[in-house]
Amino acid sequence: MTDADNPPVIPLASAPGARESWDRPLWVVLLWAVCELLFVSSAWQLSSRLRIAVLRAFGAEIGSGVIMRPRIRVRFPWKLHIGADSWIGEGVWLHNQNHIYIGNDVVISQETLLTTGSHRHRRDMALVTRPIVIEPGVWITSRCMVLGGAHVGRSALARPMTVVSGTVPPNAVVAGRDGEVVGTRFPAEAEERRR
Repeated sequence: MTDADNPPVIPLASAPGARESWDRPLWVVLLWAVCELLFVSSAWQLSSRLRIAVLRAFGAEIGSGVIMRPRIRVRFPWKLHIGADSWIGEGVWLHNQNHIYIGNDVVISQETLLTTGSHRHRRDMALVTRPIVIEPGVWITSRCMVLGGAHVGRSALARPMTVVSGTVPPNAVVAGRDGEVVGTRFPAEAEERRR
């Protein structure tokens, strides 16, 4: 039998815990879980203002004019930063074990997942986190996945079901499971006319 036929198994019972990412006492994390369930991730058509007020009460930095639709999930509001006039669509999951920075006038469309965490999959399955930065004017369309360490440049666009990782250039259109650049969002002549 070769090593390829008998790869090691990492004992998950002894994997380092994820509490390091909490940055708050257990009671705060538990209180947040209850408030998230009642006011943020609820499917009820509650006011966007109420969702934002609850998130801010737990430390989220959210600019004016932000719209947050129902069924949003936020792992840790104290690691969430959203600029003014951005839209967060229904069913978006902000799994922010590290900080997520969303600029102004950004759209994150329905059912998209932003996740800052992963695991050391070859060693001990310990949590590894990296922040996500989304610059102003970006549109992350529906059912995309944005991975920790991603930096999405100004006014870029990710087509539906794109996996976004690494650096996305400003004004780029990316698509597919590798987030390949497939075009330009605003052609040069349109950009010249706007100046």
